[in-house]
Amino acid sequence: MWIRSGLLVLVAVVLGATALRSNRVKEAFLGHVDPLLRVDCEPKPGATEESCKQKGCVWGNIHGMADRNIPLCHYPQNTGYIQKTKQTVGTSTKFQLEKNKDSPKNPYGDEFEKLNIETDELGSGLKVKIGAENAYEPDLLLNKNPVIESEEKLVFNYTNSDVFAFTVTRQSTGARIWDTSIGGLIFGSKYIQIATLIPTDKIYGFGEHVHQTLQHDLKKYRTWPMFARDQPPNSLNENYMNLYGVHNFYIGIEENGNAHGVFVLNSHAQEVTTGPGPHLVYRAIGGQFEVFFFPGPKPEDVVRQYQQVIGTPYLPAYWALGFQLCRYGFLSLQDMKDTVARVRNARIPIDTIIPDIDYMERYKDFTVGQEKWAGLPQYAKELNEIGMHLTVILDPAVQVNYFSFENGRRQNASFLSWPRKDLVQHKINDLYPLTKDSLDMLGVVWPDAHVAFPDFFDDTNLTANWWKSEIKQFHDRVAFDGLWIDMNEPSAFATNDDHPWYYDLPDHPNIEPLWCPRSGADGALDQPPYSTFATYIYGEGYPLCGNTLCMLATTNRGKDVLYNNKNLYGLKETVDTFAALREATGKRGQVISRSTFPSSGHFGGHWLGDNTARWEDLRTTVIGVQEFNIFGIPFVGSDVCGFINPTEEELCLRWQQLGAFHSFYRNHNAIGNPPQDPAQWPSVAEATRQANTFRYRHLPYLYSLHFAASQRGGTVVRPVYFEFPKDREAYELNYQFMWGPAIMVAPAIFSKVSEVRAYIPPGATWYNLYGKKYGSSLSHGFGQVEAELASTAPVFVRCGHVIPRQVPAMTTRDSRKGNMQLLVTLPQDLSNKQVLAKGELFWDQGDNEFLAENGWQRTYDHQHYTFNFTIADNVASLRISLQNNPQNFEGLKPFEEIEVFGYPKSVDFNSVKLNGKAVTVSKQQSTYSPFTKLLRLRSPQGLFDLKQGEKEWTITWNNL
Repeated sequence: MWIRSGLLVLVAVVLGATALRSNRVKEAFLGHVDPLLRVDCEPKPGATEESCKQKGCVWGNIHGMADRNIPLCHYPQNTGYIQKTKQTVGTSTKFQLEKNKDSPKNPYGDEFEKLNIETDELGSGLKVKIGAENAYEPDLLLNKNPVIESEEKLVFNYTNSDVFAFTVTRQSTGARIWDTSIGGLIFGSKYIQIATLIPTDKIYGFGEHVHQTLQHDLKKYRTWPMFARDQPPNSLNENYMNLYGVHNFYIGIEENGNAHGVFVLNSHAQEVTTGPGPHLVYRAIGGQFEVFFFPGPKPEDVVRQYQQVIGTPYLPAYWALGFQLCRYGFLSLQDMKDTVARVRNARIPIDTIIPDIDYMERYKDFTVGQEKWAGLPQYAKELNEIGMHLTVILDPAVQVNYFSFENGRRQNASFLSWPRKDLVQHKINDLYPLTKDSLDMLGVVWPDAHVAFPDFFDDTNLTANWWKSEIKQFHDRVAFDGLWIDMNEPSAFATNDDHPWYYDLPDHPNIEPLWCPRSGADGALDQPPYSTFATYIYGEGYPLCGNTLCMLATTNRGKDVLYNNKNLYGLKETVDTFAALREATGKRGQVISRSTFPSSGHFGGHWLGDNTARWEDLRTTVIGVQEFNIFGIPFVGSDVCGFINPTEEELCLRWQQLGAFHSFYRNHNAIGNPPQDPAQWPSVAEATRQANTFRYRHLPYLYSLHFAASQRGGTVVRPVYFEFPKDREAYELNYQFMWGPAIMVAPAIFSKVSEVRAYIPPGATWYNLYGKKYGSSLSHGFGQVEAELASTAPVFVRCGHVIPRQVPAMTTRDSRKGNMQLLVTLPQDLSNKQVLAKGELFWDQGDNEFLAENGWQRTYDHQHYTFNFTIADNVASLRISLQNNPQNFEGLKPFEEIEVFGYPKSVDFNSVKLNGKAVTVSKQQSTYSPFTKLLRLRSPQGLFDLKQGEKEWTITWNNL
């Protein structure tokens, strides 16, 4: 019997599929479990029938089953805990459970005999915390008790008839978002696990990995480890490698199109197994599970609700949405200057140049190489004079025998350390006066000497203050505008490696790597009883310290260990870097981080890592950008044209076309490869010029999407199903995506194609926004569309929107000086006398600081315009309202053009009025086509100007 809120209330509505599945579970309660519904009792590779039965689990064959990942050794359904007590206070309930004496024991280490489950209503959402008393909780800046407003409500139900289980149910439909009656609840100090049935196989999220499809394939068992690692993505073949960040969040689409979201908070190494039940199995190697449930019901609602917990996305500077160019391997400052000049001479709009670690003095943070880069400070000023910007890279680790580390010592900054003196690697530490006799855990990265790793967990703020001071002093020497932080998983080269790979590099000395304890109590944290598939996919015995530091490294001045919080290192550095950049520049700028965790998007952006120049990587880029928008990090993009290996002309061309639709748009290249800036090939230059011109023209719309996300929460680049959650074709669209609600992109992602098979969702009128068919309407369903080389990617616009645009220029600074434009897109059915199209524009100084912060959202001085378009009694009307207008604010340039797609009739160009006063339009440049139904009203001097001190403007004209 399921119980809700302490009352004996039967669940009123149970979906047929859920009921059938529950019966299958009950029938197999103590014996063999349906192969499609199993929870693995020995997820660690190497299970045998003997070891399985020793654990009290069930060994079941899978003869004839196609999925070789089906667990042979699985838990019986009586695995778990029994309720002992229950206490309710207001909307919170706490259960105390005891281990079921007949249940199999924890297969990996000790076991908690008592367990607590606490539930809290979060408005229409829910939070369920599962853990032992005083379980480890990560120190995070999260809003854990938001009030979620939704037309839908989730309710908590539980049963204690055999073992304790709970469901989270959608009240309106009875859909069980989670149903833990599948069993497998295991909790110990080094291994925790919970499993749940879910109501759908349409699951999106979990990261950071390379996913070959946007929707997870739940037909087979797959395990996705989540443990921050310096691991370049490999898109060539399907794999499950954990990459740079951790995001244990997913969106599910239910049978009727309702969306829900689930965020499982845990900072340890962890993993999720997706199964064909459909079901999920979560495992982590410590701590607790704090689970947040979001009711939607639309996918975009889910992301906004999630961001009430993790914070709305940070707002990048306007210039950060321009084209950015980078490479690892600029030969000198002059080489970088020549590259910028080459791109600008090709008339390709560009805003930012980014040198990699080449600019440093032997790869040390906060230095400039004097032999080849001495002029960088002057060049930074020259860039600003032409409207461009400089972003520089910083790694977290600092060499221990130069001024920056010395400053840290003087300012009592903390660095990750050994827990005891007898563990210190003295043949490393004793090489340097500042680390001799210290507990600093030293490693190897790019510099010529050993490095120490700042303790960004330090709650005294002394380490943060030192980091800010170093950034401020460096900015005083080199006036950069943005920061790119790399290697912050944290990465350490060749830990525990007898022959480090860098021994073979002419540009790196053969210095001793870090060695972590490999056995006994001191090695237990690197090789715990279960270390997740974050290690198992690299081979038997591979430790958690691979490519990083020892898990027994102490953080927060010895109060914690890296085993507990390594996944947070990149986030913690991002928080301090975000604050440092603001203090150093007095502006917003941009912060880009490689390693991320939930809430990273509140402080910076992300790029998808060191990809490879191949078509497979281009394709998975499309998926990765959509996923990171789901994760709350919309300022995201890939290394355009590919980072590893030389690129090819056609691949680079198509990638430039695609990258122009990612918020963080950067071409990046690895050392030793030929240059790949778009001016290298005439064809790529032309395609990039077209793509960048389109982007810069639509930057007011793109920027407004980011601004709205920063204020209300939400995505910028979003999957098509976000806008069409009941369209089953949209669920499986991997390589199409939306720019907000209005614009859809279908890039060319295969070699030697001149057309793309695109899906045009029904239920709305769509128009071409590119090429020779600009402004023409499209047929619904799948079809072939042109994908020219010398053009932008195929791009379409949906009816019902007013899109702000601007005359583009070579930089965002100069584009902001151009006249404004509006695009209005109408539905075919104009019988609705209400608003036919609407839109909005957020406008500010482009780089101004935020005014205030309430914990999860920041506010800015800005103007906010809304647009509403109607046609009534043969008169068209565009109403513009100014919702917010700060004083002493430089407003918009005049609007010189209004384009309307799908306009039904010819127009009397002499009838155009603004607030009842006649407006002169250019008869030569204003046109209407009855064939394409494209109307263009234009005046180069400006149709209207919104700087009149008004707050409402209405533009009207008459039809003929």
